[in-house]
Parts: sequence; C-alpha cells; structure tokens
Amino acid sequence: MSIRERLSGNEAVAYAMKQINPDVMGAYPITPSTEIPQYFSAYVDNGEVDTEFIAVESEHSAMSTCIGAEAAGCRAISATSSCGLIYMAEMLYVAASDRLPITLAVSCRALSGPININNDHSDAMAVRDAGWLMLFAETNQEAYDNYLQAMRIGEAVSLPIMVCQDGFITSHAIENIELEETDKVREFVGEYKPRHYLLNPAEPIAVGPYSTPVYYMETKRQQAQAMLDAKDVIKKVADEFAAWTGRQYGLIEKYEMDDAEEAIILIGSSAGTAREAIKQLRAQGKKVGMIKIRSFRPFPAQEIAEALKGVKAFAAMDKDDSFNAHCGPIFAEVCAGLYANGISGPKGISYIYGLGGRDVKVESIQHVFAELEKIAETGDAGETRQTGSVYRYLDVRE
Repeated sequence: MSIRERLSGNEAVAYAMKQINPDVMGAYPITPSTEIPQYFSAYVDNGEVDTEFIAVESEHSAMSTCIGAEAAGCRAISATSSCGLIYMAEMLYVAASDRLPITLAVSCRALSGPININNDHSDAMAVRDAGWLMLFAETNQEAYDNYLQAMRIGEAVSLPIMVCQDGFITSHAIENIELEETDKVREFVGEYKPRHYLLNPAEPIAVGPYSTPVYYMETKRQQAQAMLDAKDVIKKVADEFAAWTGRQYGLIEKYEMDDAEEAIILIGSSAGTAREAIKQLRAQGKKVGMIKIRSFRPFPAQEIAEALKGVKAFAAMDKDDSFNAHCGPIFAEVCAGLYANGISGPKGISYIYGLGGRDVKVESIQHVFAELEKIAETGDAGETRQTGSVYRYLDVRE
C-alpha cells in the first residue's frame, strides 16, 4: 500500500536511494542537488542503509568513485548539478563506454556564466551525447518514480542512467507524494547481478583499457545498440511499475493530442504550466496539445513523429540554447525524427525559454500557441526580428 507523504524532489530521490540500499555513493555537494547526499548521509549515519558513503574532493572524483565501485561489481550512485556535471564530463564518457550502469541524480541548473544557480537544462543537454540514458521528471512524484525504475533500466542494458529533475522548481518545492513500501521497492528493483566485474576470479578482465582503431569503433557500435535496446526496456519496466503502483509512464506523454492542430514539445516541470494553458485554450475551442518528453536518451523520435502526424504546426521548447544560430536541441532531434519517419506536413519553430530560471507563465505558453495558430493558417513559419530564422526566444527583453 502506498504511503502519503509531503517531500521535496531532492528528499524524494534520497528516500528512493535509501529504499534501494545501494552499495556505494560517491558524493560531492553542489547547489541545488546538495540535499540529496545530505539526506542520504543521514540515512548512512543512522544505520538505515548499508551503503559505503565516500565523500570526495570534487565531482570528477565522485564519478571516478562510482566507476571503480561498479567495475568491482557494486551498485553505485551519485548526485550533482550544473558545473558539477560538467566537471564529471570526462568520466561520464568513461562510465558509458565501460558499460557501467551507475545511477546519477541530476537537479538541473544553469551553467555559468554569468553565475546563476537557477533552473534550466543547459547542464544535462551539454552531456546529452555522453552515452548515458536520460530520464526527465515533471513533478516530485515522477522524480521518485523515475529513480525507482532507473536501475532496472540501466542494468538491463549495461548503460549508466541520469534521473533529471528541475533545480529548485521540483528539487526544493514540497509536494504531496505517494511512496511505496520499502520491501516492495527492493523486490521491484531486484538484487544487482553484474554480468562482468573485476572481483570475479572465474573471469579475469580489464575495464577501460586502451583501445586501438581495430576495436574502438566496435565498442561504440555496441554502445549504440544498447541505447536502441533501451527503448523497449524503458517501456517494459514502466508497464511493470504501472501494474504495481497504478502510475503509468512511457517514453513520452501526450496531452490533448488526439485532435490537436497545434502542439508544443517540452521537457520537465513546464509541462504543468503548459497543461493549464492548454485547458484554457481548449475552453475557447482551440485545438491545441502537448508532448512531454520523459526519455531524452534514447530519444523517442518515432513516437514523437507519430504524435505529430496530424498536426499543422508545432513548437519545440528548449531550456537550453545550442548556440548554433539555428535551433535548440529538442527542435533538432524532433526535426531529424520527422524526416527519418517520412513526415513532412507540420511546420516547426524552435523556442528557447526559461534560461537561468526565467519564469514561464501560462500567458507565455499561450503566446506560443497564438503564433502557432498563425503559422497553421498561413503555412509560413517565417523569420523573426530576433534571429532572422524560425529560432525564437520567449519572454526576453530586446
């Protein structure tokens, strides 16, 4: 039976960690994820978990600790944000190429500079091609639920996985949440049974050796196949989770998309604001909808293309700017997916929004839909005074 509680997103993730009882945590604090190792260290100190808590001198060392632990056959976890994630970047690639299913909680925060501690997705998007699976949460409940599913997913395909939530917006805000019973959590997650590990005397191996051109490309091809395989695993684990808890997840979530003529595509907590905007517009007779991306890696290109098939115009909304003078990362991925799936009907525009914690209001989302309505009527995505392209900034002073 679920337990009703009120927790912040950080505390919910730390509680999920406690319930799973991992072997090792490599920990270094950074705002706004500091609370996760802080809460978890209290569980360690109180004897509520058996985890070896290793406080290190940097995020690079925190990830290195996790790599060593996973290579030895342990379940390893960490948490970070913003510049800490970037400081880990070298080791993120090592963890993925060594096929070590580390679970990393990320409370997403803007990258410097200028220095900013508020939410956007520039940190997670900066390492989107490091070979990690990436799940994003809209709410505290989803952050908790994603974490419970993450280890099952990562360990099934031998890839590390990030569980991302929005810094401060969900990481520090307190919401009602349903927690599952610890014995049921451990039954669902299961005991870790690594396929290959250094401390197995029956199978002497090397982890992370130098790779010559004769072998390197095959290693990357295997990583790519694991990412492809992860799509079915994510759906399978989500179905099992729904059968247990009644809470259903997928690669994406569609909202009012059955007859939508205009749609927005986004990630994270802004989906709640978008739902309210859509409700108000629907009450006015507007056929509008939303696609919320839960899994950014693997990217659900086919699922999004199918959802956009009957749409006249869409906006991909990014809390990150790729600084390519063209578009944000979600727009690039969506357009590639539409092209690959042979869908050319919808007109698309790219919106950059919410950088450095810039507030996103219901009226902001409705402004996007008003622009999409014009595009649907004219068939012309047009150029903006801001950028001279389909690339736009939302709620920015010029």
